[in-house]
Amino acid sequence: MSLIEPRATDALPAAERDALARALAGSDDVTFFVDGTAHRLGDGARGAVVDLLARLARGEAVTVASIEDMLTTSQAATLAGISHTFLRNMTDRGEIPVQYRGSHRRIRRADVLAWLAEQKNAPGAGTDTGGGTA
Repeated sequence: MSLIEPRATDALPAAERDALARALAGSDDVTFFVDGTAHRLGDGARGAVVDLLARLARGEAVTVASIEDMLTTSQAATLAGISHTFLRNMTDRGEIPVQYRGSHRRIRRADVLAWLAEQKNAPGAGTDTGGGTA
């Protein structure tokens, strides 16, 4: 599976921000157009898109990322069957790639699974790798 990197967008210029705010004000009817074709999204997806647009209309910069593939260090440690501290040390050493959301580490599920596969195929597999789960 190919993952798309998070995308950060700067705040909109004032004129665009104000026009978007006016368009969103008081309307529950939001229709999206892709290549000239109108699409109606389900409530969940529609809410997420409207929230993104509302943040831009308020003059906020935004970042969009796929959250199901990004894990906290605790989630990643549990998935890997290792301690939270051991996992953090591995990210510090660059053994597992890490991305930061502010000061919070996020780790791609695919990177944890790749590390687990490497461990399974490594000489001496089955040796202790940090003791227990987080």
